[in-house]
Formats: sequence, structure tokens, C-alpha cells
Amino acid sequence: MPTLARIAAGLALGTLGGVVFHALALPLPWMLGALFVTMTASVAGLPVQGPARLRPAIVAIIGVLLGSRFTPDVMGQVGEMLVTLAILLVYLVVVAIVVVPFYRYVGRQDWTTAYFAGMPGGLSEMIEFGEARGANVPAIVLAHSLRIVVTIALMAFLFRVVLGHDVGAAAMAPGPALGLADAAILIASAVLGAFLGTRLGLPAPTFLGPLILSAAVHLAGFTESAPPPLLVNAAQVVLGTILGCRFLGIAPVMLARAGLLSLGSTILTLALAGAAGLAMGRAAGVGLDQALLALAPGGLTEMGLIALAIHADVAFVALHHVARILVVLVLAPLAVRFLPDDR
Repeated sequence: MPTLARIAAGLALGTLGGVVFHALALPLPWMLGALFVTMTASVAGLPVQGPARLRPAIVAIIGVLLGSRFTPDVMGQVGEMLVTLAILLVYLVVVAIVVVPFYRYVGRQDWTTAYFAGMPGGLSEMIEFGEARGANVPAIVLAHSLRIVVTIALMAFLFRVVLGHDVGAAAMAPGPALGLADAAILIASAVLGAFLGTRLGLPAPTFLGPLILSAAVHLAGFTESAPPPLLVNAAQVVLGTILGCRFLGIAPVMLARAGLLSLGSTILTLALAGAAGLAMGRAAGVGLDQALLALAPGGLTEMGLIALAIHADVAFVALHHVARILVVLVLAPLAVRFLPDDR
């Protein structure tokens, strides 16, 4: 099939998955529905493809959305966040000490592959670092892709079933009316933020740039509006479709093995996140649900959407994920030299 036909098929299936999950009142329906239906189709070998070229625009929309949750009240939390960021640093070190050997000994991977598969950093950065060091790149791709999928599913289940939060689309209530001036400010935040993020070399530039610029205009009081819910839901369908189509061409046996490894490593990481979250609660009075979202080994975009859905402090969650990405980005290439020699 032509590329456009495969992309259309992927988006159609993703939309169908979102509609079904929404009708069943399942957690985070538009993203999870699209993700699971297109992932199933990809593993089954159906001719689907994610619109990967749309990803920068999609994550820019979500970045603007999350940035709109930065209010002047956020500035009063700076002291609290210094304490929780210190706990985050300790947590990241412990995760590396626990999860990297898990991939080495349980997953039977070489140390370099296990290291970049187990580090709680961004997918693209870990792939780039791992490839430069001669690691098994497909194993790293699977580890991080499945980590995000498993984390989203586990966190959505945890918040809906265990903690009783509404994690559906209905939880994302519309904000203030969107006027022409507000729309212009939000569009400028997306476009200019993506441009500046890329030029400044930020990690995930088309997401972080719009998020930072949107946060700035909201903190300054230029607007209180956010992207409309219909646009946000459509963005989630596209994002879920892109994530699901990453598994195209992967053998079911290989996927099942990687999935079990990812489930084990994610459960280990979430257990450590729970302990760190309790420490945040005792040291800074942070709620366990909010701390878990800030520490969970999922993507910044995805955890931000769950935070938005349960009305958690999106600014707190986003700041800690940005800090996680930056810390791993800086320290991972430095610490890899201390790995044991496989030879």
C-alpha cells in the first residue's frame, strides 16, 4: 500500500480505538485506545503506519496545553520543589543501580545494552548514546517503547481502579473561552517555542520549547486559555497511533519477551517511585498520587496528560520530568565508562 494509505489506515484504527475506549469509559481513552489498537495491528502485520512527521506539531500542542497549567501560584512552590528535586536525584541513582543489573542478568543482555535500556532517560537520547557505544539498538528501542506503554497502562489502572481518580476524557474540562487574541498567543507559543527549543538544543525541543513559552505567557498573565478539548483529543489519537505503529514488523515472540522484561523493570521502578513519593510526602507534603506522576518512568508528555486528567499539579509533574531527562542526559554518557567489561 502507498505510504499515505497506510497512514490513513493507522489513523482510522487509532480513532476507532479511541472511540471504543471512550465508550467503555476506560482510562485516558483517546491515547490508550489508539495505542493499543494500532499496536495490535502492527504486531499482526497489517499495513498501518503512524504519521511520524506530525509528531512535532502534536507534541507542541500538548506542550502548550501543559504550559497553560503554570499559574502564578507555582512560584510559591519553589522551596518545596528544591527538596523534591533532591529526592528525585537519589531516586534516579537507585533506579539505575536496580534496573540496569535487571536487564543484564534477567534479560541476559550485555552491560552496555542493559545500561541504556535500563536508564530512565528519553528514548531518542538513549538510542543515540547506545548506538555510539556499540549496544544492541533494537533491544533499547523495545525496552524504552514498551516502558512507556506499560507505564501508561499501569498508571492509568492505578489511578482509576486503586486510587479512584477519573482518568477519562471528561476529566479534562474546558478552560476559559478562547478568543482570537488568546488563540494567537497559543499558536505563537507553539510555533516560536518549537523553533527556539530546536535552536537552543533542548531535549524534546518541539515539546519543551512550547511548554516553556506557554508557561511564561500564562505566568505573566497574557492569557488564561488553553487549546480546545477537541484539538487535545485529536492530538492524543495521533500520538497514540504513532506510539502503537512503532511495533510494526516486530515478531510476537520477541515482543512478548521484551514485554515481560519491561513489565518487570517497570514494576521495580514504580516500587522505587512509591518509596521516593512517600519521602516527598514526609519532606515536602506532596501527595503520593502527584509524586508518582512526577517520578513514574513514562514519557513527560504522557504523564503530563494523566496529571491533567486527575487535576494534579501539572507544573510540578512537568518540572520533575524535565529534571529527570536533563540529569540522565548529562550523567548517562559519563557513568557508562564505569560499566564492567563483558569480554
